[in-house]
Amino acid sequence: MAHQSLYRRYRPRDFSQIKGQQHVVTALRNAVAEDSATHAYLFSGPRGTGKTSTARILAKALNCTSPVNGEPCCQCESCVAMEDGTSFDLFELDAASNRGVDSVRDLVERTMVASPGRTKVYILDEVHMLTKEASNALLKTLEEPPEHVRFVLATTDPQKVLPTIRSRTQHFEFHLLPAEQLTEHVRWVVADAGLDVDEASIAHAVRRGKGSVRDTLSALDQVVAAGGVVDRPEPVEELFDALVEGSTGAALKAVSESVAQGHDPRVLSEAFVADVREAFLLAIGAPTPHLVEDDVRRLGDWAEKLGPAGLSRAMERIGTALVDMRNAADPRVPLEVALIQLTGSAPGAAAQPSQAPADSVVADLTARIERLEAAAGREEGPRGEGPRGEGPRGEGPRGEGPR
Repeated sequence: MAHQSLYRRYRPRDFSQIKGQQHVVTALRNAVAEDSATHAYLFSGPRGTGKTSTARILAKALNCTSPVNGEPCCQCESCVAMEDGTSFDLFELDAASNRGVDSVRDLVERTMVASPGRTKVYILDEVHMLTKEASNALLKTLEEPPEHVRFVLATTDPQKVLPTIRSRTQHFEFHLLPAEQLTEHVRWVVADAGLDVDEASIAHAVRRGKGSVRDTLSALDQVVAAGGVVDRPEPVEELFDALVEGSTGAALKAVSESVAQGHDPRVLSEAFVADVREAFLLAIGAPTPHLVEDDVRRLGDWAEKLGPAGLSRAMERIGTALVDMRNAADPRVPLEVALIQLTGSAPGAAAQPSQAPADSVVADLTARIERLEAAAGREEGPRGEGPRGEGPRGEGPRGEGPR
């Protein structure tokens, strides 16, 4: 039998198995039990929090021949077909890759066809990715859907969904799980699957998952495949240490080594700014429920050393670098420039007047910037006349001739 990933193996089969979304589960279970399910739902929240799984369970419950208090039996012919992916009563569309109006029109035509079960359920994942024309085509069907049809729209960015669509749906927000609840779930998975995993590996998986059940189980899969947690500093930790020490060389070296290992500078920047944010919350005493105990100690130490002002400055600079990366020929450059600025003003910078080890790294960065600027200049071509048009080749302000 082919290996099945943990997050697929332990995907919830009924409402009772959904973790951390009790407000959603209670409402949907009652709607099924009372036969009062609305014609369209909008599920929003971070990735890996159970939006699509909940939508499938809702479809299963609406078509189950023997539901119990709103829960699907998971044994009848309809439930089995839903789980096997062979049911004609469930249709899923990935709006990220089928975002055009033609895909939605095809879906609308399908709604006119009778369903073998009681209810035909359409799940549109990442619905915010639909084009404006496609969204408008969907809107018409949401206004007057066939009696046997239910829609479940899932998105990680509800603000990008047309307001007219949001207003015609019942909206449920899915939340990230607190670290304590996620740790308990991972321990249960480890025991049920008979995995040889220690507490350090469980804490590592929970830390990498950042509140997402799916991402946490994926991280646990990686730990199992690697035979345990690799004991080496992560790039984000090295960047934090560089900020505390005011070491430009250490910061640029961490970026260079991370890229050499195949990591995307954008992903590194996103991970770094996320941890900086958590450290900032700790620094100001704000709640951080999805941080494991080890992270609270680790980030708390950096929060104490850098302080709210330093962490706020880091969030601003790295955030700006992420925006600049969109148009950068080399995405490393905006990150490296931000780190040079931050380490130059870090608490430990004054204690390190000489940055000799950083010279070669900074020189490499400078050369790379010069090459990019030169390439940009060649693409633009000749600039034409000087400031006042006094002569060719950009002659001086008084036309003294070429410089």
